[in-house]
Amino acid sequence: MTFLSATLDRVKPSPTIAVSTLAAELKAAGRDVIGLGAGEPDFDTPEHIKAAGKAAIDAGKTKYTAPDGMPELKRAICDKFKRENGLDYAPSQISVGTGGKQILYNALMATLNPGDEVIIPAPYWVSYPDMVLLAGGEPVVVECPIETGFRMTPDQLEAAITPKTKWLIFNSPSNPTGAGYTRDQLKALTDVLIRHPHVWVMTDDMYEHLAYDGFEFCTPAEVEPGLYDRTLTCNGVSKAYAMTGWRIGYAGGPVELISAMRKIQSQSTSNPCSISQWAAVEALNGPQDFIAENNTAFVRRRDLVVKMLNAADGLECPVPDGAFYVYPSIKGCIGKTSAGGVKIDNDEVFAKALLEEKGVAVVFGAAFGLSPNFRVSYATSDEALKEACTRIQDFCADLR
Repeated sequence: MTFLSATLDRVKPSPTIAVSTLAAELKAAGRDVIGLGAGEPDFDTPEHIKAAGKAAIDAGKTKYTAPDGMPELKRAICDKFKRENGLDYAPSQISVGTGGKQILYNALMATLNPGDEVIIPAPYWVSYPDMVLLAGGEPVVVECPIETGFRMTPDQLEAAITPKTKWLIFNSPSNPTGAGYTRDQLKALTDVLIRHPHVWVMTDDMYEHLAYDGFEFCTPAEVEPGLYDRTLTCNGVSKAYAMTGWRIGYAGGPVELISAMRKIQSQSTSNPCSISQWAAVEALNGPQDFIAENNTAFVRRRDLVVKMLNAADGLECPVPDGAFYVYPSIKGCIGKTSAGGVKIDNDEVFAKALLEEKGVAVVFGAAFGLSPNFRVSYATSDEALKEACTRIQDFCADLR
């Protein structure tokens, strides 16, 4: 259709959503499909958070709020940043959006001009490059292979920076790999950024609380206070609080940037759902003990999946530091042919054949900017994971 915007030609639909949708369609058609594509916990939202949402409805707290979040939630976010990250933000420095994705999108829309470059370490969350493109910028992808633990090195960052660089998007623990940066590793990157004062930092800390085996989360402005005035520290309640559908993300940053993001949001969605905001207040201010309980289950599932995938012919699966994903390499499968007669030329072909022949839905690595790999979300039941990994082992064993 010729009347559609040419901007649409710069972006593609979300591959992770596409995989989940296809798996759901196949299930509806009667196929036995195990979906490992969804990036959301299978745990229910904790009762005290649900109760806060219900109480907000009963109290009639169902009206418009300020466009980028009500004062009570902004105060809870300020307290969270101070308590957990040692970062001092005033309510005027806080933006609340309809999920973490809107926060990132608003910031890019508010800051990017044609030709501005955004450094994105790969593997990356699928939406980063497309949001940059929608905002008129140019993604500069830095491949961080399995040999570096999927982490960007200081030399890689230095080499990627040009006079046109406006942002670095930083995500730890990572979606899709679960890789996290230690304080020393992060400090080495912030040392580079200090030398380039025109580069701003957009952190995606959504998996902050999903950290395992003693891995200690840290965020750039915490590690290097000299970056405070050019860092947007982004987070949300989706993952750790099992609130994906409530759609609340937030960020702290310089007043000028936050004000610009508010202007964008005031002309798009305006305020996030008032009921979800009250639930998020309770999430941030209320009991936190359930997070450790959920993490115990995530570690058990992670160890199960890593062990079973490493036992599959042709796969190599590193142990992640956090989040709820693994990102195995299929290097040993490339060039072989499946039992169904499909030649495995790349990870997209691998994922499609795995779904068609074994009924396991995963997301292919090219969607995240680094091949040949695929992403498994282990945020589902132990039983489903065992069965899915058994099918993956069988699929790999049948390759010739």
